[in-house]
Amino acid sequence: MEFKIENEEIRELMNIQGAEFPKYATQIINLASQNAQATRPKVVGKMSELIKEFTGKTLEDWEIFYTKKYPQGIEDATQKILEMIKNFKNVINEINEDMVKQWVKDLVIVKTFIGLKFQEAIIKKVALEFKKQYRLATPEEESKGIDGYIGDIPISIKPITYKTKSQLSENIKVDIIFYKKEKDGIKIIIQEDLEKKLRQ
Repeated sequence: MEFKIENEEIRELMNIQGAEFPKYATQIINLASQNAQATRPKVVGKMSELIKEFTGKTLEDWEIFYTKKYPQGIEDATQKILEMIKNFKNVINEINEDMVKQWVKDLVIVKTFIGLKFQEAIIKKVALEFKKQYRLATPEEESKGIDGYIGDIPISIKPITYKTKSQLSENIKVDIIFYKKEKDGIKIIIQEDLEKKLRQ
């Protein structure tokens, strides 16, 4: 049997009054906090560690304990968030229809295209790294699991998670370059065997 207790119900079960906020306020404060990194451990402390040290029972006990450990924590986080909200206020008047349209176009057209077609960028980057020519696969080659060629080596581009899939419907007989999408780009992983071939 499985069931879930929502955060709001946890508050009710523990008789903790929730603060009331105007509509959208928490989303803006949360976004400002993320941008300002206001509630990171270096500002407010590492909660998972602090809660292990805490021996009290009530919410009031926790507040006293926390405030002794981090007397400036809440104030420092508050100021960081307020500073970021000022930045939001300054820019919000600059946001107009053209800017919103550019943002939507960048998301729907540009980022979607890059997200779907970044295999070419990986093949090109690896080819440049090893000073080789490259080309993309023909439709016939694609049907065999080939995404392109670096020099005369057929290459398939796969996410790093592909390695861990135990039952693969396809059986790729060519060298694979693995990638991992990260916040700031794509990490490329080249196996030792392939690296040796590319260096020849």
